[in-house]
Amino acid sequence: MGIPIQLPARKPNGFDVVGFGLNMTDLLVLVDRYPEANSKQEIQQSTHCPGGQAATAMVTCARLGWKARYVGRFGDDSHGIVGLESLKTEQVDTSATRIVKETANGFSVIVVDKATGNRTIMWKRSEKLTVRPEDVDPAAVCSGRVLLVDCHDTAASAVAARHARAAGIPTVIDVEYVRPGIDELLREIDVVITSEDFPAQLTGISQPSLALKCIQTEYKSAIVCMTRGGNGSLALLGTEEISTPSFPVKVIDSTGAGDVFRGGFISAWLRAGDSTTAADIFRSANAAAAMKCRSLGARAGIPTQKELQTFLQSDRDK
Repeated sequence: MGIPIQLPARKPNGFDVVGFGLNMTDLLVLVDRYPEANSKQEIQQSTHCPGGQAATAMVTCARLGWKARYVGRFGDDSHGIVGLESLKTEQVDTSATRIVKETANGFSVIVVDKATGNRTIMWKRSEKLTVRPEDVDPAAVCSGRVLLVDCHDTAASAVAARHARAAGIPTVIDVEYVRPGIDELLREIDVVITSEDFPAQLTGISQPSLALKCIQTEYKSAIVCMTRGGNGSLALLGTEEISTPSFPVKVIDSTGAGDVFRGGFISAWLRAGDSTTAADIFRSANAAAAMKCRSLGARAGIPTQKELQTFLQSDRDK
């Protein structure tokens, strides 16, 4: 069974995928173990790099061969300038972004545990970077064949998704937390892809399959999926449950893996042929996320389409 949603054709001068939502600048610090209070230890490795949910997903789509656009806001400090230029370097369209003057870009400090690849994130984002419902440009968010939104500026994401649906464009969400307005947003989404903890937070149901079913029933979503880190992903498509295992890789850093999963899912969906199953698409998304985890930072390890195909074939040949 494939994805039961019709993808529209690309419009003249249009895009394959549009991402509406968050970008950040990350300072990543790799340590031997997560620090205890009042302790000291040597930093093993550190790097500054751009990140953020929607922005990183669009970089993923671009590297995997698709024409991608990012819609969001940058600060005008050095971090914002680097973040904007990083998207341009990846051939992600930024013509619908806005630079907010005299504002620091969203910034995260991420401590990565070398032993496990797990990370702890501390972040700050100015209210000046908030996108409000009245700021949403229908032409920009409807310029692709798929719209991805995240859950940070929830009300604006709901408006963007509503415009896309009215235009016959499928909607996908990267959702991590239960925020004010999340109910209204989820009602505009065709493909719900959540973090591992979100289904239980939203529904109060600890059993993953039942929680996904509850979300599917309440919001009439065609697909509900949860990413599960080292355990792969679990998805519900109609009555079909698709459990996809993770790929065995040496994990350096899991930062951005979920964002890459979303981009990998959309990319595989766009590339799907008549014989492609939903299981094939989730396998590709999991592989892209696993490959990312082999490098420090949200984007360094994102594969190209050729690299992803080689990785998948190598796994099949085992």
